Formats: sequence, structure tokens, C-alpha cells
Amino acid sequence: MSKSKQKGTAAETAVVKYLKANGFPKAERRALQGNLDKGDISGIDDVVFEVKDHKKMELSGWVKELEVEVDNANAVTGAVIHKRKGTTDVGEWYATMPVYMFLSLIRELDV
Repeated sequence: MSKSKQKGTAAETAVVKYLKANGFPKAERRALQGNLDKGDISGIDDVVFEVKDHKKMELSGWVKELEVEVDNANAVTGAVIHKRKGTTDVGEWYATMPVYMFLSLIRELDV
């Protein structure tokens, strides 16, 4: 396995562990699905997570990838979870999503 693949697997595993410890016991790594990719993490209804551990942030490309995966999964929303330099604590990492997805979350809160 390449070093890049190892980093990605480790980041996805860390995110799953964090989600499980924080109230999402069904979270799990999703098997690769080629051009019909549905994101890296499953187990939370209608939500797609794309996980990234890269030195250089490529938010535009990552968000485009997320939008395709949300469509492929027939999900409602999703986020790119990307590692924050200097910490392995997933709770300190970043979650990025388009504003329209963010607003769909706020609407669900019935604020």
C-alpha cells in the first residue's frame, strides 16, 4: 500500500473512531466504488463524509468531489473532513461544505 493510501486509511479510521465515540455507533469506512463513489464514511443516514489528509488544501476540488458523492449516495448533505496540521485530534480538524448544504442543516434545526 502506498504511503498516500496509508495516510488516507489512517485518517478515515480516525474519523470513524471519533464519530463512534461521539454518538454515531454505525459509522464505518465505506468500500471504494469507483466512479460511483459515495464518500469515505457511511452509517449516518443521508450524510456523506469525504476525508482528506493532505499537506496542500484543495478545497474547490474536494467540495466538487463531495457534491458528486452526495448525489451518488442520494444523500441530503455532506462535508469534507480534512486534517488540521499539527493535531491528530479529529475534533480539531476542519469540516467544509458548500453554503447550500450548511443551510439545509440549519433548516433541519427548525430555528
